[in-house]
Amino acid sequence: MPRVLVIDDDEQFLNLMKTALSRNKFEVIVAHNGKQGIKMCENTPVDLVITDLIMPEMEGLEVIMELKQKVPNLKILAVSGGGRNDPASYLDLATALGAKCALTKPFSMETLLKTVKQLISGE
Repeated sequence: MPRVLVIDDDEQFLNLMKTALSRNKFEVIVAHNGKQGIKMCENTPVDLVITDLIMPEMEGLEVIMELKQKVPNLKILAVSGGGRNDPASYLDLATALGAKCALTKPFSMETLLKTVKQLISGE
C-alpha cells in the first residue's frame, strides 16, 4: 500500500485528505507543520509528500528544498490557497524547487486522487 505524508497546518484539511486517501487504499500519515513533516520523512519512508506552502514555523517551500536535498527522488505535490499574493506564483516556485506537481486550493477530491495516483505510478 503506497504511503503518503500530508503536511498542513489546517486540521480540517488534514482530516479531509486523510479520509479521501485512506478510502482509496493509501496509507496516510500527517504532520501539522513543516518541521514535523521533515522529521517524519526522516523516520518513515514515504512514496509521496503533499505539502501546503503557507504554514507557520516552516513554509512549504522550505520543506520542499530540504526534502529534495535529503531524498532527491522523493515525489512532492505542493498545494496552496495563496495567502496575500497570487497562489499561482507560490505554486510555480514550488515546482521550480522540486515539487512534481502543484494544485490550487480548493480542488476536488477527484483531482487530488487522479494526481496522487499519477505521481505514485510515475505517469
